[in-house]
Amino acid sequence: MELPELDAVSDDAMDSFVEKFRSQSYRGRFHEDQWEEEFEKIPLFMKKTPSEIDPMENPDLACLQSIIFDEERSPEEQAKTYKDEGNAYFKEKDYKKAVISYTEGLKKKCADPDLNAVLYTNRAAAQYYLGNFRSALNDATAARKLKPCHLKAIIRGALCHLELKNFAEAVNWCDKGLQIDAKEKKLLEMRVKADRLKRTEQRDIRKAKLKEQKERNENKALLQAIKVYFEDEDRAELYQVPPESTLLHVLQHPRYFVKALTPAFLVCVGSSPFCRHYLQGRKVHQVK
Repeated sequence: MELPELDAVSDDAMDSFVEKFRSQSYRGRFHEDQWEEEFEKIPLFMKKTPSEIDPMENPDLACLQSIIFDEERSPEEQAKTYKDEGNAYFKEKDYKKAVISYTEGLKKKCADPDLNAVLYTNRAAAQYYLGNFRSALNDATAARKLKPCHLKAIIRGALCHLELKNFAEAVNWCDKGLQIDAKEKKLLEMRVKADRLKRTEQRDIRKAKLKEQKERNENKALLQAIKVYFEDEDRAELYQVPPESTLLHVLQHPRYFVKALTPAFLVCVGSSPFCRHYLQGRKVHQVK
């Protein structure tokens, strides 16, 4: 017999609650002219996390952050949280912040080698997109030390070697990866490219060495062909200067005289008719 009375009380309370909203404004309502900005402040609907979280501006987000990054949690849990945060930044192509998050995760020094290998590998990817190829390679190398069969680390290390023009090393890393997965498409493609570039580099090195040797031979032949003399006018005698002599050494010779502040030499091709004719009948000394 009491049920109808309870229903009546319940209905009255509901009517009173609804009537309250009709007569009073809801404090937490959105304003029509800026509802989009206010909606963006709700953590669940944020399209992008603010770079600096102000507790006064975003109290809900600050509260969530304090829960997520609670220092009382285990190093593994904290490292995983930073890994997830870094992944979120990576998807947004904010690679600098991704690097910071992965670094914070590594600072936790958790005992899980697989998790640390992932943090190193992911940081290597972020560093790669920032153009920091040497840092990315160092991270890929660190990941391989923790987990030698980590294929993503090997792929990223091979990419870095390509960018750094270490083609032989790139081939080596690709071969290591293909031992783990012989059908890995990225490694197969990189292996072909790295090998082609390595062969091209070796060919260019050989060409450069041959060109350098040719130039040395030509210079040597030229030095052997050219003869340099200075004249002792008082005695009408010539002194032949060795090719390796310096100007200072010659100027210090007791029979060398400078006129009008200008050193003078006779330079000619030793086998030429002019040189043979000019030297005919003259006494020639060797400068020592």
